[in-house]
This record gives sequence, C-alpha cells and structure tokens, in this order.
Amino acid sequence: MSVPQYEVYAIKYAHHARTASANFLGGDPHDGPMPMDYFVWLIRGQGREIVVDTGFNAKAAARRGRQITRPVEEGLRLMGVDPAAVEDVVITHLHYDHVGNFDLFPKAMFHLQDLEMQYATGRYMTVASIRHSYDEDNVVGMVRRVYAERVRFHDGDGEVAPGVTVHHVGGHTMGLQVVRVATRRGWVVLASDASHYYANMEQGRPYPIIYNVGDMVDGWRRAHALADSPGHVIPGHDPLVLERYPAPDAKMQGSVARLD
Repeated sequence: MSVPQYEVYAIKYAHHARTASANFLGGDPHDGPMPMDYFVWLIRGQGREIVVDTGFNAKAAARRGRQITRPVEEGLRLMGVDPAAVEDVVITHLHYDHVGNFDLFPKAMFHLQDLEMQYATGRYMTVASIRHSYDEDNVVGMVRRVYAERVRFHDGDGEVAPGVTVHHVGGHTMGLQVVRVATRRGWVVLASDASHYYANMEQGRPYPIIYNVGDMVDGWRRAHALADSPGHVIPGHDPLVLERYPAPDAKMQGSVARLD
C-alpha cells in the first residue's frame, strides 16, 4: 500500500537580529551577524491540515526582544487555514517559541512526547538557566489540556496520520521530537530545534541551549536517517530555508517556503 503524500510549508512569523556567538556552543571566533527566523510549519494533504508548533505572541515578543513579522494566525490564514478548525497540532517541544499561541487552536489534539512534559514540569525547572526558555503560562496551559484530554502523548516514535510520524531525539530539550512527512520528493524531516541552523548539524557545532550534547549529536544522525537525503532535513530557525526553497507564490516571497 502506498504512503499518502503531503505538501509542507515553513511559515515565518518572527525574526531576531543576533551574532554567530549566540548560535554555537562555545561561541564563534568570527562572531559576525547570524540572524534567527522563527517558523511554524503546515502539513497539508489527504483532507488534513496539521500544524507543527504554534510560535509566540506579541506579549512574549516584547518581553524577549523579538520582532514579530506576521502573527502566526495571520500566516496560517494567508495559507487558507483557520486555526480554530485545525484538529492536530504537533508540539516539538515546550519552549516559549514553539508552544505559545496554543489557545488559537480550540479543537486541536496536541501531540507531545512524554519526556518533554516530564522535563518541563520536573526538577530541572528549578534551575533558572534551564527554565529560561520556557514560559510558565504555556506549560500550565498544556497541563490543563492534558486534563481536558486534548494531549496525545508519544513515547519515542508515533504516528499523527498515515505518512506523518513523530520521533523523539532529545538533545536541545529532554523531550524534543522531529516530524517525518511523506512528500512528492520523498521523506522530509522537520528537525525543529534538533538543529537550529544548517550550520549546527553540517559543521558539527551544537546550539548552546542544550539538555544533552550527546543526544543532540545523535539527533542529527537520527534526523538524517529518517530523511531521504541531507537536503530533506529542515532546520528550525535558519533564514536560509526561505532562500533554498521557493515561495508558493510571489506575494509570499521571504515569508513562506514550500518544502515538498
């Protein structure tokens, strides 16, 4: 039986001007400009619209000094998606820039790794430097959705839909997961923060916000093993994604990339 195929889109919603030292464990000797883009992802096909991660809102952007370029809900509507109608949302991990705006999706089942909830509500959150990337309200909000039976937990590998699977890799956080999607060009892996930039995995230089360095390195290998080629692995924050992949149409140039 053939595997269903999907369209996959990276939708930019925010930007942060920064230098390379902020993006590599141990810094960078040149430390030139190396900005960060923020994305949510849309998987579309077989009568489904699956959203991967939910970004952050204006309040979080102001608090953390980030620039919203187009609010997440507007980016999704640009693609013809009503957030209120979405039935499946994959949360790769619970950092503020991947689970904010969860309240835009009142009908959704949220897909999350067991270990990520354990991490975000456990002993390590008593350490300020580790919990810095988490927002308490987001974590509490996701706990409430657990009690409302709107979180589907995965323990390692799991299926969201035929041809759309999640895979635990850890590294950046204890419970980080990547998403594997069957497309017309083969298996694409949305690596999220398994590798923020192409350079992290291609040069073997980990991102500095990290739970376990060894798990991060193994996560790069796992992502590549799941994908049809290195070019099928999509990093989570690299502006180069918008250069390497075409926009769905000219009006979306620089803000949406088609990855399939």
